[in-house]
Parts: sequence; C-alpha cells; structure tokens
Amino acid sequence: MRLSHKLFLRVLLALLLSGSTLALQSQSTATSTKRATSKPYTGDLSIFEYPDRDQKLQVNRVMDILGLKPGSTVADIGAGSGWFTVRAAKRVGPSGLVYAVDINPAAISYINDRAKREHLENIRAIRGHEDDPLLPDNSIDSVLLLKTYHEVAQPVRLLQKLRQALKPGALVGVIDRDGKGDDHGVDRKIVIDEARTAGFKLVSTYDFVRPDHEDYFLVLESTQ
Repeated sequence: MRLSHKLFLRVLLALLLSGSTLALQSQSTATSTKRATSKPYTGDLSIFEYPDRDQKLQVNRVMDILGLKPGSTVADIGAGSGWFTVRAAKRVGPSGLVYAVDINPAAISYINDRAKREHLENIRAIRGHEDDPLLPDNSIDSVLLLKTYHEVAQPVRLLQKLRQALKPGALVGVIDRDGKGDDHGVDRKIVIDEARTAGFKLVSTYDFVRPDHEDYFLVLESTQ
C-alpha cells in the first residue's frame, strides 16, 4: 500500500521530531549527572591548615606538574580556606593571578580576609555555582580541584563550563580519594568518565599525594 504524498510528509516530520527529542534527552542526560555526592563542607575552615599538609600532599610537586609559574593564571575550585590558593598565589607572583572559587559565602569572606592579612593582591575570590565556576573565558592556565570533586553536584556541567575558561593546553588537576560519592570520596574511574563526557582526556595519574596512597591525583586536558 502506497502512502499519499501528504501522509508521507507527515510521517517524515514525525520521525524527524522524534529524533530531535531523543537527541535533546541524550544531551540532557549527559550533562546532568545524577550520582551520590557528599554534602559540601560548611564547618570550621581552619581544619584545612594542619601543619604537615604541605608534605603529605607534596604541594610543590603538584604545582610543578600543573605548570604553575610566575605570571600564570590559576583557578582553585572548591577553595575552602584558601590553603592552596595562597600557595599558588606565591608561586605565580605579582604578575600572576589566582581565582579562588567556592559556593560557600563563608569561604569567600574567609579567603578575602586571608588575602588582605597575607598581603596577596593577586587573589580574586569568586562565589561560583554548583554547575559553573563563573570564570572568564579563555583566561586560565592551570586548575586544581583539591578534595572537592566528590562534593560537586553537577560535575559534567561544571567541567563543561570550566573548559570555556581554559587557555589552549591548560591542565586541570583533580585530587581526591576513591569512594562511593557520599563518603567524601569518588572512584577515579567515575571522574575520568565524567571528564571524558565533558570534553577532557586523561593526561596522567599519580598516587604520591598521600604517603599511604589513599588519594589519587588526575591530570586532565581539554580535547579541543
């Protein structure tokens, strides 16, 4: 049985619309990851300042791997007390810049006060969104998410927005511990898969960030 010309066009249009709907649903699923996450920390920020943290994390080696140098522009995502922020600010010097991003307004206030107290004028604190760090486009040389990724409610969307802020060749570091998401850790394979969905590739992985190898250190780069 042959379809009339008008009926054929209607069927064709319905198929096209159905395909568009499925594509949009697929895109929405890809960008709005739903998995277990830990509640963002809102307590005493001074707990991040324990004396031997520099040695345990080997923070200078971390900064070397991420390419921090005088004049670099760096983003500290989930900056908390600004522990890494101030170390990055001293590394990049007066000609560099560090964006300290956090969704907690208390952290932003804490970092601003700390920058003034330590006379670090190259720090800019930003209260970001759970899916957007609100960084300027094409501005960032290096990024670190230090013990933060397991708290990110929209990791793929956040990474997609972060990509827009990166300069060509910029590196993104993720330091976290293996876990189930809601136990202050997240499996490194999940991080790698989500990063791939957002347009990143894994460049390298390290386990030196804690002597007991509890934490992992992933280095990512945009695929475009």
